[in-house]
Amino acid sequence: MFLKNRKSLLALFSLVLLASSLVLGQKGAAAPVDFSLRSIDGQTITSESLRGEVVVLAFGASWLPLSKAQLQGIRKLADEYSDRGVVVYWVSTESEDPKSKNFASDEQLRAFAQKYGLKVTVLRDPDAAVSKRFGIDQLPSIVIIDKQGHASEPIGGLDPNGNLANQLAEHLDKVLD
Repeated sequence: MFLKNRKSLLALFSLVLLASSLVLGQKGAAAPVDFSLRSIDGQTITSESLRGEVVVLAFGASWLPLSKAQLQGIRKLADEYSDRGVVVYWVSTESEDPKSKNFASDEQLRAFAQKYGLKVTVLRDPDAAVSKRFGIDQLPSIVIIDKQGHASEPIGGLDPNGNLANQLAEHLDKVLD
């Protein structure tokens, strides 16, 4: 009797999960994440201002060796997908507090971006509040936000020497279709 009830319970749970994913419209879709980030040029970029756009947020830090290779990939990704309406940002998780070991000034981030030819807007997430909301637990990581503001699961572990656009193509194509 217990085994039959257990199987019934498992079947019911599976149906509830399936139904909820259908109601949400896509597997794992959640409510849009609201955020506000400041660019190194003083502009404020909010989740609301990005509605209707497909957005790639690439989280990293200038002290992280992978970020240097990531920047080249971000630049290529922005170039390859700009004609398809994808907006790409690089988000520094470095502190704005000069007393912090993890400090980087806006000028230092500008110089870093210029050194590596990054032409996308650089944003700041100095307290990691936004990256935490997206569930990011490693750097570098990428989050793709669809036109309705729904974010993908963080994408990490990308090959820094590989073609970032190719590595993210499947994720972006799902959002763009």
